Amino acid sequence: MIQVEWKSVTRLCTTKPVLTINGKYPGPTIDVNEGDNVQVKVTNKATPNTTIHWHGVRQLRTGWADGPAYITQCPIRAGSTYTYNFTVINQRGTLWWHAHFSWQRASVHGAFIIRPAPRMPLPFPTPVQRDIPIIFGEWWNGDIDAIEKEMMLYGGGPNSSDAYTINGLPGPLYPCSAKDTFIQTVERGKTYMLRIINAALNDELFFAVANHNLTVVEIDAVYTKPFTTSAIMITPGQTTTVLLTADQVPDSSGMFVMAARPYLTSVFPFDNSTTAGFLKYKDESNIDPKKSTSVENIPSYNFTLPSNLPEMTDTSFATQFSDKLRSLGSSVYPCNVPKKIDKRAVMTISLNLQDCPINETCKGYLNKKFYASINNQSFVRPSMSILESHYRKLKSGITFDFPEKPPYVFNYTGVNPVTENMNTEFGTKVLQVPFGTRLEIVLQDTNFLNPENHPIHVHGHNFFVVGRGFGNFDETKDPQGYNLVDPPERNTVAVPMGGWAAIRVVADNPGVWFIHCHLEEHTTWGLAMGLVVKSGKEPFQCLVPPPSDLPRC
Repeated sequence: MIQVEWKSVTRLCTTKPVLTINGKYPGPTIDVNEGDNVQVKVTNKATPNTTIHWHGVRQLRTGWADGPAYITQCPIRAGSTYTYNFTVINQRGTLWWHAHFSWQRASVHGAFIIRPAPRMPLPFPTPVQRDIPIIFGEWWNGDIDAIEKEMMLYGGGPNSSDAYTINGLPGPLYPCSAKDTFIQTVERGKTYMLRIINAALNDELFFAVANHNLTVVEIDAVYTKPFTTSAIMITPGQTTTVLLTADQVPDSSGMFVMAARPYLTSVFPFDNSTTAGFLKYKDESNIDPKKSTSVENIPSYNFTLPSNLPEMTDTSFATQFSDKLRSLGSSVYPCNVPKKIDKRAVMTISLNLQDCPINETCKGYLNKKFYASINNQSFVRPSMSILESHYRKLKSGITFDFPEKPPYVFNYTGVNPVTENMNTEFGTKVLQVPFGTRLEIVLQDTNFLNPENHPIHVHGHNFFVVGRGFGNFDETKDPQGYNLVDPPERNTVAVPMGGWAAIRVVADNPGVWFIHCHLEEHTTWGLAMGLVVKSGKEPFQCLVPPPSDLPRC
């Protein structure tokens, strides 16, 4: 049982009420076993509406428990309770949970760890400690609700966060924050598992530990072919599990800096600061107690950032890192990528400029309002749950005519094609496919206003990233270079800046599923869509009935 409640939290010498789970920021780690039936009773003791999303959990036939507001459920109102009831099927590894209403996931989030079934062995040596969540987040001194509302009122970009955080702690590079620093103790010669989660609202991040390599063994709760890297790039929504061996000889302080900074792909300015923590070696004979890692000693310790931490604009590293990710593809953990497809949909990802209404003040580019779209469709959440409308066959303004191709075909990534008319269409159009459809979605970034990486998350399904590239997708040539042997299997993909990513998914989970950018500002602007998977012919291919306590709008 968990409670959504306000708690007074102080960071950067600023104290403010923060929405939390059971008074914890970040929230508690939820630990389950593969095959478990999970029931989480959520009571909303705060004033705002809320929901909880179990990010990456497939929710087979249990879309009612997925969590995105007005997509699979109406929000949980103040004083109300809803029990999320689902079974974890054929998944193991690191996922996470977060609020899926407004921008509440800024503080309402936590790790969701799935232990493999006894019959499913770890495909790598067992580390001495398997449960070290490293959750990246963002902290605003201001009220996060007010920041979102101002963004939508005036149509400009949101205020940047005041700090990045590791497990809710900004670290010593921020004002008044040395006491709020994450420290992880290790013993030399032993190997540890870091379960890394990017819960930041609007930024992709690089992460590195000084003088230490990281071995990637899992992404989005799917095992990978292990590879060693000096750093990682992780987008909002993604998880990356790595092994770290404490194989260095520390200096007299006994510590090594770990740090995360943003991967800059946007031309718009934003917070370019860095969050830092420490890896602390213990029981080393040369460690000076007066210099050793402790909150008290940090202000006087002169340290530098890891030399292996990529620069903010290092697209080359980000690309090479993504290219190294491969599914394990073993007999125990096969890579079941669809070799053939039934349908290909091409989705252009764009920022838009909407004309400023008369008698309003607009602060976006050219005194207009920013919005975002897929195939020039800017998603509008309906007044009731799409899943309930679909299940009960209600008329609710939802249409099933989402365009499967962009309205125009031209050079999407060439010279910035800003024109006088960049208005988008608003509505609740969804793409509907039969059960079992082998669907390929090509996600095409555009240079409309601002090319940048977009982390696209698909609810209810894992998918395979069969191809990525820069420039415009060529439907004739590019599929010839697809990886159909061991492509990475994920639930969130980073679409390259000024490029494209092709994913393949088997639509075998009946219900309504949200597809959206995990940069929260873009989802708010409408960079989202709905995917309806029809029920199949057999009972086990059908959505289960809604629970009796499903919230009402």
